[in-house]
Amino acid sequence: MKVAVVGSTGMVGQVMLKVLEERNFPVTELIPVASEKSVGKKVKYKQEEFTIVSMKDAIAAKPDIAIFSAGGSTSLEFAPLFAEAGTTVIDNSSAWRMDPDKKLVVPEINAHVLTKEDKIIANPNCSTIQLVMVLGPLNKKYDLKRVVVSTYQSVTGTGKAAVDQLNSEISGDDSVAKVYPYHIFKNALPHCDVFSDDDYTKEEIKLMKEPKKILGDDTFNLTATAVRVPVQGGHSESVNIEFENEFDLDEVRKILSETPGVVVMDDVKNNHYPMPLYSEGKDEVFVGRIRRDLSQPKTLNLWIVADNLRKGAATNAVQIAEYLAANNLV
Repeated sequence: MKVAVVGSTGMVGQVMLKVLEERNFPVTELIPVASEKSVGKKVKYKQEEFTIVSMKDAIAAKPDIAIFSAGGSTSLEFAPLFAEAGTTVIDNSSAWRMDPDKKLVVPEINAHVLTKEDKIIANPNCSTIQLVMVLGPLNKKYDLKRVVVSTYQSVTGTGKAAVDQLNSEISGDDSVAKVYPYHIFKNALPHCDVFSDDDYTKEEIKLMKEPKKILGDDTFNLTATAVRVPVQGGHSESVNIEFENEFDLDEVRKILSETPGVVVMDDVKNNHYPMPLYSEGKDEVFVGRIRRDLSQPKTLNLWIVADNLRKGAATNAVQIAEYLAANNLV
């Protein structure tokens, strides 16, 4: 299968190449694509070096699949051109997520919605992916009524420059350009992405809208607060879930432990719970601190952690590609 990776020099693009290799995706020809200034440079894949090509050359090569991680404006401009050439695009930006004509997919939850006609498929927001991996199976059983999510998001969600800022602040070097409006080291910023007119950030709005589309259910309410913390890899979420129906805690743990891609880490007597440090480099979504909300009935508290560059981005995109290949949709 001929596969283009658009944005192959970026943080997520590099992880995509790694995940494609690790999962042994059937790549017969790799086409790495990046900005004009990177054309001619090399990227490594399976111990080989591949030359980065321009967007124009990549489209002309007519890959079977193009996995995009190059920002919304790039996706809006070039994804339709790949699609016109017959390529199926899996896009990691926010450009197409809420487009009513585009599917928004987390394979374990809703891959069944995909068809051969879907030429541009949206990869959800990183925080959304780990959230719906837990909400999906619980919604089927207990029927969601209201969800309150507070995120603790790592700096890798912003990109390499944010990692550089954190590391420079840790070392006491203040000369590196600031990505955030304040120091991130020894701090927490209730500010992920830009603020909208309603005083929510774009990240919070994504979290409030995307799960409903993925689950195919707009009957529940969801609100979010997104916070950036000085962690290098892995997003965490504190989630409060009110159901229409009563639940049993042991049954909740059983449902989640039987959900593909979810690992239950919930043994507080032995300090066994999910942490970003544990999730880094892994593809699973980890859930723990599972307990009743003592303030109101039919309400559950839990804690969700996942590697935002892997399941939150690259792995989810590659899993979509795997589903397309396995079901002859490309």
